[in-house]
Amino acid sequence: MEWGEQDVSNCGIGRALEVVGRPWALLVVREIARGLERFDEIQRHLAVSAAVLSRRLDELVESRLLERFPYQEAGRRTRFGYRLTPRGRELYPILLSLKEWGDRHRGDSAGPATRHRHADCGADVRLALVCERGHPVTGLAEVELVQGPGARPVPRP
Repeated sequence: MEWGEQDVSNCGIGRALEVVGRPWALLVVREIARGLERFDEIQRHLAVSAAVLSRRLDELVESRLLERFPYQEAGRRTRFGYRLTPRGRELYPILLSLKEWGDRHRGDSAGPATRHRHADCGADVRLALVCERGHPVTGLAEVELVQGPGARPVPRP
């Protein structure tokens, strides 16, 4: 079956974008990954409306990328903060990849706003594409698209 004949309704990219492709979703994940946990902190930093942020947080919790935790400041009602789940932390390489692309192709002439450094040695962190045997993959020409076990033909009308 050729790619054009394959049904894409079970494509992993499409399914991931149903969650993280929504406006503000990855930016919310970025903020939480960088240490902002409270609604008001995230809203202030992103300058997003409360209604949109509330919807995104609910969707990210429902998708199990975030979890809520209660906190209470003295004399105030209990509120909820947010942190990444293991599933949410798996998005970090995707965020880093988007950042690298953005810095390279959409970056400010002064350079990137942030750099990611390896805590042990201080070198900048870079993403590298490798096969599961550890061989570097340097370009699209080195990647072969093959059918997976979930491949199925496009439904015929």
